[in-house]
Amino acid sequence: MTTKPDDLLPNAQTSPERRQRRKGSGITLRDVAKLAGVAPITASRALNTPDAVSPAVLERVREAVARTGYVPNMLAGGLASRKSRLVAAVVPTISGPVFLEMVQALTEALAEEGYQLMLGQGGYADSREDALLEAIIGRRPDGVVLTGIMRSEEGRRRLLASGIPIVETWDLTPTPLDMLVGFSHEKIGAAVAGFLHQRGRRRASTISGSDERAVRRNQAFSDAAVALGMALPGDKAVPTVMVPAPTTLGGGRAGLAQLLEEHPGIDAVFCSSDLLALGVIIEAQARGIRIPEDLAVIGLGDMEFSRDLHPALTTVRIDGTAIGRRAAKFIIDRVEERPIGERVCDIGFSIIERAST
Repeated sequence: MTTKPDDLLPNAQTSPERRQRRKGSGITLRDVAKLAGVAPITASRALNTPDAVSPAVLERVREAVARTGYVPNMLAGGLASRKSRLVAAVVPTISGPVFLEMVQALTEALAEEGYQLMLGQGGYADSREDALLEAIIGRRPDGVVLTGIMRSEEGRRRLLASGIPIVETWDLTPTPLDMLVGFSHEKIGAAVAGFLHQRGRRRASTISGSDERAVRRNQAFSDAAVALGMALPGDKAVPTVMVPAPTTLGGGRAGLAQLLEEHPGIDAVFCSSDLLALGVIIEAQARGIRIPEDLAVIGLGDMEFSRDLHPALTTVRIDGTAIGRRAAKFIIDRVEERPIGERVCDIGFSIIERAST
């Protein structure tokens, strides 16, 4: 019987509710060897000591690896079937505080069950995250927690092939790789536009980080604001300044300066992070602009400093603790082969109104 590549790959089209993903059910070296038409020992030599096999065999094995997404197991063969009691989490950055609440809750919830957390910084580029995931998968943790939806095709293939329980977080989709705990960035953008409109703001603007999730959130805000009449007649978008991710206080100051130079009539700014909003407040105060009388400011993240600012910052609250604890439960239940139930958990969000609006 001829084995096709699709016969080896987990069915990515199968719904998360029907797909069974248990640890150890991923692509193995034996599968790679079968696809390449060689013995498992030969495939092992090709991967570990490529000079010991012929160029033709080496090429066939490498092609099989590429087509299946197989990542060699770095654990000793006798240990591969045991639980590592290690869970890996990938966040874009550790320099910003927005993900720290989730990481802390994840760490604590896993520790309560005897698991340890390994943290990786994937950045905002797919290629960097792919390289980190390859290193993580090769060490066969009991689970992987991702920040955001895995959009890289290479990353998706490797994760599906690994058979390791996966939890995507900080985003929302009806078709996750495996399990998901998150919220809708589009709903946040639209809700913030409605919130500002209800408070009498009619010339909205945004300062947004360049990462994919912030861009989608910003676009939803702009679309809703235009529909509500919060842009100049004929404009198809509200004034926007994009800044590099991860965002900074300095980016907020520079962003507001640019907005005021190009669009002096703005009366509200939605920032993709509380750090940007802090920069906006500082820049506004330096220019003698009154908040909220002249300019309403709203951020995202509900960082600890937000309530202590003067004026206190209105912000979008994301329950990082709920995300971390639910993600940990998903992983542990899967490892222990307990029923999972609903595999997509929408934790929602809330707008915390303070003096800046």
